[in-house]
Amino acid sequence: MTIWEMLAVFAAGISAGTINTIVGSGTLITFPVLLATGLSPVTATVSNALGLVSGAISGVIGYRAELVGQRRRVIRLSIVAAIGGISGAILLLTLPETAFETIVPILVALALVLVVLQPRISRAVQRRRAAKGTTDTHPDGGPLLLIGLLFASVYGGYFTAAQGILYVALMGMLLHDTLQRINAVKNVLAAVVNSIAALFFVFVADIDWTAVVLIAIGSAIGGQVGAKVGRKLSPTALRAIIVAVGMVAIVQLLLRRYG
Repeated sequence: MTIWEMLAVFAAGISAGTINTIVGSGTLITFPVLLATGLSPVTATVSNALGLVSGAISGVIGYRAELVGQRRRVIRLSIVAAIGGISGAILLLTLPETAFETIVPILVALALVLVVLQPRISRAVQRRRAAKGTTDTHPDGGPLLLIGLLFASVYGGYFTAAQGILYVALMGMLLHDTLQRINAVKNVLAAVVNSIAALFFVFVADIDWTAVVLIAIGSAIGGQVGAKVGRKLSPTALRAIIVAVGMVAIVQLLLRRYG
């Protein structure tokens, strides 16, 4: 890797760490850069997953205030995310690379629709509960959220791009909480999935350690930047950024699949 390629990977790591903490999809920045340095798609995916672990942890630390009071929820959802993450990592090394590429843009598009409609749907659900004389909601989202997060985490362990959007969409629909607190939980789940997949990859996959170190340092810096920026955004602004990033993700995924 030349010095200019190393600088490009480092800069991509900072950008990815920032955007992952705010919304997700940072892999869509780092992955093409790694491919441009000559890495194979699988080696790039594996090295990227390892490098982004520090950024995910940095984002969790940056959002620690929003995690207060969510310990039980985080533990329960993290167990599901870990199971999905290791499953996705195994699939990455056993399935053809094109296996998920057709369905992923559809999943991201659906997630964006849910993010946009989430306030309206939440109000409708609250009105329905009020009509029935109850406002109780399952603190962890119930079985539907667990199943949805399991599949989103399988995808996250496989490729990681846009998994944060899927998490926010699912939790926004099924949890009665603020978008900032949901975003904080999203960062924890992403850290769990990245870490469990990375641990698996260390023992069984080919890794470019130069890329890992550069992305790790860059994404750790970006995680702190993203936390400072993200918590200042209003729910509307945060939702708009999620949609914008998601649209870019869909275009890149489609170009990668059909371009």
